[in-house]
Amino acid sequence: MRGSLTRLVLPAVAALSASVAGAGTITGTVVFEGTVPNLKPVSVAAEPICAKKHATVPNEALVLGAGNAMANVLVRVTKGLPAGKTWPVPKEPVVMNQEGCQYSPHVMGIMVGQTFKVLNNDGILHNVHALPKVNGQFNMAMPPARKEATATFTKDEGMFTIKCDVHPWMQSFIGVFTHPFFAVTKTDGKFSLANLDPGTYEIEAWHERLGTRTVTVTVGASDTKSVSFKFSTPAK
Repeated sequence: MRGSLTRLVLPAVAALSASVAGAGTITGTVVFEGTVPNLKPVSVAAEPICAKKHATVPNEALVLGAGNAMANVLVRVTKGLPAGKTWPVPKEPVVMNQEGCQYSPHVMGIMVGQTFKVLNNDGILHNVHALPKVNGQFNMAMPPARKEATATFTKDEGMFTIKCDVHPWMQSFIGVFTHPFFAVTKTDGKFSLANLDPGTYEIEAWHERLGTRTVTVTVGASDTKSVSFKFSTPAK
């Protein structure tokens, strides 16, 4: 039995090693500098079913962790990838939930052709109104009985808004990419972009209110480089 298991495992390990051999990694953190604005929580009182779960929800326009590490920042490669190279589309969908009259997650990345799955766990009418400029817009009604809906995006496009027309405070953001080199920070502010070919890359960090920051990073074979992004409230 052990011999059979070994024969099964070793080819998989070899394939995995081959896929990452000589690859580079870019890691880093995103932090907020300066005085933190006082953002009022968002009332959901207009929807009684959601108000029973929570009278207000946190304002997600700026979510910070320890040391003012920033969540909900999408970090991605914008320049430097090998021309003509393609990457497989994940079979697993990117899932956005509607619960307590909130979209979750608030910021997402997805690959071209990957399934975008939307869940409705509230048992009330929602709608998912995507507002891309390159891909076609869609507006999917999700009445109480419709617990799941799916869509796909066919073209590369930077960040755009998804909103609920029934509950105008519900909002999220998504970007569509032809490659897998993107990540969304959590409250620790950290990100990692792995399996990059050796080369020089432009890395962009995007925030819904504070715009973008870019850095240029060169990684060699089996190299790991660390960078940081800093955001602050623009001066009036």
